[in-house]
Amino acid sequence: MANTAAAYVCSECGYKSLRPLNRCPYCKEFGTLHPEEPVSLPSATGRALKRTHDKVQSVPLDQVQATSRQRYKTGIRELDTVLGGGLVSDSAVLIGGDPGIGKSTLLLQICDAVAAQARVLYISAEESESQIQMRAQRLGIRQDRIWVCSESDITRIVSEIDLLDPDVIVMDSVQTVYSPDISSAPGSVNQVREASALLTSLAKKRHSAILIVGHVTKDGSLAGPRVLEHLVDTVLYFEGEKYDSLRILRAQKNRFGSTNEVGVFEMTEQGFREVADPSGVFLDHSQDTAGCCVSCVTEGSRALLAEVQALVAGSALGTPRISSTGLDRGRLTQLMAVLDRKCGYRITGCDVYTNVVGGMKLTDPSLDLATTAALVSSADNRPVSRTTVVCGEISLTGEVRMVPQIEKRLQEARKLGFREFVLPAGNFESLQQQPGGLNRWEGIRLIPVRTVTEALQHLFGT
Repeated sequence: MANTAAAYVCSECGYKSLRPLNRCPYCKEFGTLHPEEPVSLPSATGRALKRTHDKVQSVPLDQVQATSRQRYKTGIRELDTVLGGGLVSDSAVLIGGDPGIGKSTLLLQICDAVAAQARVLYISAEESESQIQMRAQRLGIRQDRIWVCSESDITRIVSEIDLLDPDVIVMDSVQTVYSPDISSAPGSVNQVREASALLTSLAKKRHSAILIVGHVTKDGSLAGPRVLEHLVDTVLYFEGEKYDSLRILRAQKNRFGSTNEVGVFEMTEQGFREVADPSGVFLDHSQDTAGCCVSCVTEGSRALLAEVQALVAGSALGTPRISSTGLDRGRLTQLMAVLDRKCGYRITGCDVYTNVVGGMKLTDPSLDLATTAALVSSADNRPVSRTTVVCGEISLTGEVRMVPQIEKRLQEARKLGFREFVLPAGNFESLQQQPGGLNRWEGIRLIPVRTVTEALQHLFGT
């Protein structure tokens, strides 16, 4: 006889518990665990019998026949780079991002480029066919090559896919699709799980590529069960400020390419335009300004120059305020503590605000030295030269540690006309030992530093 187990499921992340909880232990949200219909669990005897009748044939790995997969070029070089060379057939891609950031616009542009190579079906459970047509007209997309369907019933969607047999499928979005066989509302954990599993399985059986739009929660993570991210082959996140035209596309997961690549786009009236020189977008000031410092970060195979801005002011409150946009707040407080204990700059009692120009979120530790330089520059009201790039990771002991891919960073800085580069002494020594030595870097002055104090002495003469 089968056992039954009642479960409580988190509506935010899909976490299951056998007892009611006020707070989800996985996503830390309150009041999100709700009762789920009893799940039938087969008995041990039933599982054993099933294992007896189901036969699985194993083969040596060297005898497995490799299948060649077609890659569809999206027509957007930045997107192709993030995907690892293009959209792979029989792959499932999940695209997440805040509302209004441009997910549907990007998908229509992809459909327009891929439609010249394959049959494309755009399914929207949120918009009507006329709304999709209006957006296509605004973007200047050829409408005779793209098939559209406005439907939210998953059974009808499957029937339409069987009838049209498309090579590329777009589902916008999975949170608004429902199955009539499941009693819960669209967007619930069960509905999202079943719809995504069915669409992904159907696309792979037909050797079709499918792009699925996913909603995000208030903290920026994908809404719905975590199994949704495990089902797909690629997970892409769209980042950017709502009132800024710049957009960043990152690969959180990619079975057909690197997860370190990043794409930079600019939103225009004609849709997304790839940014050929991202470093120029992240640089703001053209003259020496206190509280600003330029650094060089790496995103995958690309080196980008980014400007860190800081403002240090006296606090009128008992507890100083620390605000950070684009930088990790925990890392910022750590750097403030290093400045306090190792360099004598007591800014821990001040209000501190930091920002990365362009709205990009950066986690590269090589920003540490530039961030501390911007903090000291603001506190002392002394600018860092606008022709200087500062790069290095700071340890808790105040030492400046080596950073990877230093040659790419130097090439990017020299290309944009910077004349001085402050770098870790370890990287400087490794450059000396390479063929050609320091002669390769004529035109840009290299300043090696071992500690934060040494770097600040060079930048500010203190």
